[in-house]
Amino acid sequence: MKKLESHNLIDFNRPYIASKQFDYVREAIQSGHISGDGQFTRKCHAWLEDHLGVKKALLTTNCTHALEMSALLLDLKPGDEVITPSFTFVSTVNAFILRGAKPVFADIRTDTLNIDEEQIEALVNERTRAIFVVHYAGVGCEMDKILEVASRLNLQVVEDNAHGLFGKYRGKMLGTFGSMACQSFHETKNISSGEGGALLINDAKLMERAEIIREKGTDRSRFFRGQVDKYSWVDLGSSYLPSEIIAAVLFSQLEEAEKIQERRRKIWETYDQSLSEWAAENDIKLPTVPEYCEQSYHLFYMLLPNLNERQRFIQFLRENDIYSVFHYVPLHTSTMGRSLGYKDGDMPITEDMSDRLVRLPFYFDLSESDQKQVISVIKEFYTKR
Repeated sequence: MKKLESHNLIDFNRPYIASKQFDYVREAIQSGHISGDGQFTRKCHAWLEDHLGVKKALLTTNCTHALEMSALLLDLKPGDEVITPSFTFVSTVNAFILRGAKPVFADIRTDTLNIDEEQIEALVNERTRAIFVVHYAGVGCEMDKILEVASRLNLQVVEDNAHGLFGKYRGKMLGTFGSMACQSFHETKNISSGEGGALLINDAKLMERAEIIREKGTDRSRFFRGQVDKYSWVDLGSSYLPSEIIAAVLFSQLEEAEKIQERRRKIWETYDQSLSEWAAENDIKLPTVPEYCEQSYHLFYMLLPNLNERQRFIQFLRENDIYSVFHYVPLHTSTMGRSLGYKDGDMPITEDMSDRLVRLPFYFDLSESDQKQVISVIKEFYTKR
């Protein structure tokens, strides 16, 4: 297929560089303290607690480690079960499989691609311990129903909020519904430190133990607060602290969160407004954001009619120097998922959406001209076949 017009390569993602990013990294290095829990870590903790309204925020080396900490805090053991969508990144599930617990997959909704809350109760049995929800694309799950079921059946709720920073459900921040939430600051996220994450704690009873687990199972944090005269090994744990260099990068971006979110909102809305008529004419679905949800503007996706169309579409964009990607391969159809007894057809909506979904270039520095070029090439897809 012939390339439409010559233009610069348009990446799928480019990390944002905050104005004070290098200054803060230099400051962290010059401070003489570049291991974890220094001044920039404390600033990040305070910022997240203040802006999100969580009881405790603890930076971690990545969201995967925040999820693993949540599994430890839930005391998940072999034989326990956790309900979660199959349409998620593998870290969500690895967190509790590492503790010996088993994932029980639920299908997703056709509108938001979030876990289908109406399926959850039927999956609960005497071994069920928790529900791990994923706010896909930063659009909130149906938390009213999920929390009602969890409360009635005495289950914990953990939010995988990797996509959802600053999103809201019925006016309340995502990450503040479950007993814990797990945040990502990966290179592809709105706010990024390259790698990085945070465990957000809403249940005050978990705060002290979370510090211990994060500090290799020691009560080191209590020692530095003068609560004990020495610290020692008191519980399970690992080394989940990011360096001050990572925290410095993160804080520089948190300071610019409002600017970052506003730019991403404009990019998202430009895609939505420019493509809505074309999408309707060509049986293509754009993201659904319920009126009671405020999304995080993390990504923009389209659902093509079928897998073949999706693959041809991605190839068409690449031939025109535009990089787009698909997203999650359903976990239940993976090698590990099959080893747990799952098979093709068990989650029909998840499988269908996974086959059809494509994510468009989306990052702070995506220029208006480049976005116009992306939109123009997209609209040529059906006319050039």
